[in-house]
Amino acid sequence: MAATAVDRVRVGMRRSLALWQMPWLPLVMVAAAAVAVASEQQVPLVLWSSDRDLWAPAADTHEGHITSDMQLSTYLDPALELGPRNVLLFLQDKLSIEDFTAYGGVFGNKQDSAFSNLENALDLAPSSLVLPAVDWYAVSTLTTYLQEKLGASPLHVDLATLRELKLNASLPALLLIHLPYTASSGLMAPKEVLTGNDEVIGQVLSVLKSEDVPYTAALTAVRPPRVARDVALVAGGLGRQLLQRQSASPMIFSPVSYNDTAPRILFWAQNFSVAYRDHWKDLTSLTFGDEDRLNLTGSFWNESVARLVLTYEQLFGTTVTFRFILANRFYPVSARHWFTLERLEIHSNGSVAYFNASQVTGPSIYSFHCEYVSSLNKNGNLLVPGTQPSLWQMTFQDFQIQAFNVTGEQFSYASDCAGFFSPGIWMGLLTSLFMLFIFTYGLHMILSLKTMDRFDDHKGPTIALTQIV
Repeated sequence: MAATAVDRVRVGMRRSLALWQMPWLPLVMVAAAAVAVASEQQVPLVLWSSDRDLWAPAADTHEGHITSDMQLSTYLDPALELGPRNVLLFLQDKLSIEDFTAYGGVFGNKQDSAFSNLENALDLAPSSLVLPAVDWYAVSTLTTYLQEKLGASPLHVDLATLRELKLNASLPALLLIHLPYTASSGLMAPKEVLTGNDEVIGQVLSVLKSEDVPYTAALTAVRPPRVARDVALVAGGLGRQLLQRQSASPMIFSPVSYNDTAPRILFWAQNFSVAYRDHWKDLTSLTFGDEDRLNLTGSFWNESVARLVLTYEQLFGTTVTFRFILANRFYPVSARHWFTLERLEIHSNGSVAYFNASQVTGPSIYSFHCEYVSSLNKNGNLLVPGTQPSLWQMTFQDFQIQAFNVTGEQFSYASDCAGFFSPGIWMGLLTSLFMLFIFTYGLHMILSLKTMDRFDDHKGPTIALTQIV
């Protein structure tokens, strides 16, 4: 190859530095700031294959271009139709071009690169394609897209599992290898993690090479490394005016994620509140604000049963543990697996309070979402206490959970608890039917009117109407 992925990043940096010497740069600062904010919602995508001529050299996009989902499909379709049937998808939690810049040895220090195996794979691959910025939405649907194109379900594998698999060149296979990424303020910690991920990539490719299995591989991220900032400050000029106040935006936390070898259980709520003896506590910030302090000890997952355990110290003066017990079952009538939140347990001071949550259910390939999951009657009462009256009350607002078929750290399509016919729809339908009945009855009465066919003539005899009994 003429240039590796890291070399291309270096070229982009030189072009970016040259822009600062242009005299017209201040005139485009507002537009550049908006583009920079938009770019934070993009992730890089690196593709390579053991087959030749899958991507033309002209397909490499220029600096600043953002690849949409439609453009990405035009790159992937030839590789999936003409290339190998074995597809490897390396998914890292977070990844950006800055990672290649900071840890890729782009300034001549190749021996210090954290991507040596990746660079070697790109150099030796007959076909490769580097997309520096791909729309996050396109990447979030990449697994589903590959599954539909290949006609094979994704299989989460690690290095030990891969060695036991017997891949066939003629049968399609979609293998997902999850690569962790730890954001840290230290300089070496991210590099060590990236180096470890690069070692995993090298070991996986070595296994495929030893078995002489043709493949197409892709490296990308589950989500961008940053959240887009508020761009209101660039709308009115280059700087903020004195006494200007920015509009407060609601803080959105990432979901709780239980991981063993990969993300297994995802849980999120906009508000999580619990009450003991009518004394309410808001646990939202303690649950979703700081993942490092959240205690998930006791959580468990397999393909049939999942248990998410949340433990809080000094809650109502003691240690309180919440357990979400979920089950996954196959129903022949629907010919698919369905999951159910069997119960929610609260453990405190040696006592256990149970809540029946069997109404929280849906197909296993989906997540479950509901505006309110609560033990209060005014919020739907989806949590039914095991004993009445109960000392405990719970309310989840904008509740969402998924414990099976989790891909990365994003929820699948949500099965919502809201029925198709809401009270407003029923009121509208009944009112419309009543008005239609009145209109039909009135029209029928009008059509039933009969006009007189005989009239009195003053020159002739008087008309005699015979009474019909």
